[in-house]
Amino acid sequence: MTAAESGRMAARATRPARDARPTPPYRQWRLLGLVAAGGMVGTALREALAMVVPSPDVFPLATFAANLLGAFTLGLLLERLTHSGPDVGARRGIRLLVGTGVLGGFTTYSGLATATAVLVADGSWAWAVAYSVGTVLAGAAMSVAGIALGHLGRRPEDPS
Repeated sequence: MTAAESGRMAARATRPARDARPTPPYRQWRLLGLVAAGGMVGTALREALAMVVPSPDVFPLATFAANLLGAFTLGLLLERLTHSGPDVGARRGIRLLVGTGVLGGFTTYSGLATATAVLVADGSWAWAVAYSVGTVLAGAAMSVAGIALGHLGRRPEDPS
């Protein structure tokens, strides 16, 4: 055995085995599939909402409603999941499927930006500011309301 071969063998022996390190969540196909499947469902739900909720010419009501409902639901979901235990197993799956996937596809801040740009291009500056700032502020308030509701329904902490 040459010195180079001996050195390579020693380096391999000191390196942790590839299987010893857990695969990070963002590289696990099953978890990525949950996000993708949830995103498809959320996007379809948003489109269904847009077909049901009429939007006046000056205000994209369906997008506004989707973003507020999504912010509330995400706050509620994450509060409940946080207090039910660590972010592993089924809880992680639910968070990724529903929180990141469904609600990520349902809400649309790119739609917010597009609608704001259209309002500005049409010369409706007041509506553009009201819509964009109103969505962000109302979305934050809805998220806090969802967190508060999720907190109300949790079990008392174990005193031990």
